[in-house]
Amino acid sequence: MTDKPKNWVFSDPRLKELKQEYESYTKEDFNVWKILFERQMPNLPKAASKAYLEGVEEVKFSADKIANFEELNKVLAKKTGWAVHVVPGLIDDDLFFGLLNNRRFPSSTWLRKMDQLDYLEEPDMFHDAFAHMPLLTNQHYVDFLEELSGIALKHIDNPWAIQLLSRIYWFTIEFGLIKEDGGMKIYGAGIMSSAGETKFSLSDEPAHYPYDVRRIMNQEYWKDHFQDKYFVIESFEQLFESLPEIEAVLEEMLAEKMDK
Repeated sequence: MTDKPKNWVFSDPRLKELKQEYESYTKEDFNVWKILFERQMPNLPKAASKAYLEGVEEVKFSADKIANFEELNKVLAKKTGWAVHVVPGLIDDDLFFGLLNNRRFPSSTWLRKMDQLDYLEEPDMFHDAFAHMPLLTNQHYVDFLEELSGIALKHIDNPWAIQLLSRIYWFTIEFGLIKEDGGMKIYGAGIMSSAGETKFSLSDEPAHYPYDVRRIMNQEYWKDHFQDKYFVIESFEQLFESLPEIEAVLEEMLAEKMDK
């Protein structure tokens, strides 16, 4: 992967040329977005990080309007140089990290149905947009995403390396908490799109640990129910500044596995 040009992903035949067909959204789609938005947004002023709440204002998400990627990309281009890249659904790791490394956030455009409001196996556009995209306005956050993906691409043919880096992604980008105003706030998208996990993650029920690269890389995670532990960063600057440690610990753990 390291011998390819940085923008190789855009010419990969596995990535179809897709775009958001905004006029194709149905009345049910708009109702689903509205219900999910109105169910979760009232929880966030007290629960979400300042960066997320500021991002929601900047991207102008609202209950009555499904996120419009064309409008969103204009905002992101000016703010951080990022954009949304439409994908058909879940994509291979190399394409996923390749897009992020090129400052493109992969997103589907389909929305869950009314009978899927409470559970969905594969992330839909509400998760991708509502939960992830407001934070794409934060420079330290997107710089972390870009550089973490660059590390992943160096090891894309090593499943163990990708698993270790996926744990970092999982416990930060998807299920991370941040210390703010003397307490904890949410920035992880997997929490942000779940009213139930928003309340649970900030309660006394799960364990909370300071952000620790080595501990996270040794920590497995749950995909089918709430996490039983969460890691709390001090700031997005801390997240970005941990990249050299992530790379060093990764190399160490890969060497240890080879010695066994």
